[in-house]
Amino acid sequence: MSDVRVLVVEDEPLLAEAHKAYTERVPGFVVVGVAHTARDAMAALRQRGGTDVDLVLLDFRLPDLHGLDVCRALRAAGSSVDVLAVTSARDLAVVRTAVSLGVTHYLLKPFTFAAFRDKLERYAEYRRQALADGEVGAQHEVDRMFATLRGATRHTLPKGLDEQTLHAVLAALGDGGLSATEVGHRTGISRVTARRYLEYLVSADRAVRAPRYGTPGRPEVEYRPT
Repeated sequence: MSDVRVLVVEDEPLLAEAHKAYTERVPGFVVVGVAHTARDAMAALRQRGGTDVDLVLLDFRLPDLHGLDVCRALRAAGSSVDVLAVTSARDLAVVRTAVSLGVTHYLLKPFTFAAFRDKLERYAEYRRQALADGEVGAQHEVDRMFATLRGATRHTLPKGLDEQTLHAVLAALGDGGLSATEVGHRTGISRVTARRYLEYLVSADRAVRAPRYGTPGRPEVEYRPT
């Protein structure tokens, strides 16, 4: 699947650059534009025909228009671009309206890079499932898609596994096939621990395992992200 193309909309130039840098640190995401006002954001989307942007990182408190009004304008124009709200707005009415307008995630400022990365990775996994060919075969597949997007699976890690190390293992895995030993070397954990995380990723349909041939002795098992 091609990279997720992101438009950053943030009125504070320093924050806009920080969000751009954060986004480009997450594999599979590329920033295609930065806007500091609602007008600039809408112009950028119109100029690109709405087809070159997959995700908008949208600050709600813009100088010329509220972010919710930007969402309304997008939907009224027939745009299906996804929106991740990056805002300090804590009003529950704003949150409810954001959900009703199809905002995929709501990230409160200030936030850490880990929290930001988690939102993008969940969105990427949801997008991978949603854009697959064919149709869903059963209810549990639909449930899994929504659980991935909403983060319902965050608290289901087996005992002894933690999110921070899981992210490190995923980052080490990258796009290529690695053994548990190689992942352990890259992350600084033992081979046994790395294998536990890798097997969890396989069980969660986020990685696949396959034998690696061409080495002496028994074939080694290698893991690849799905």
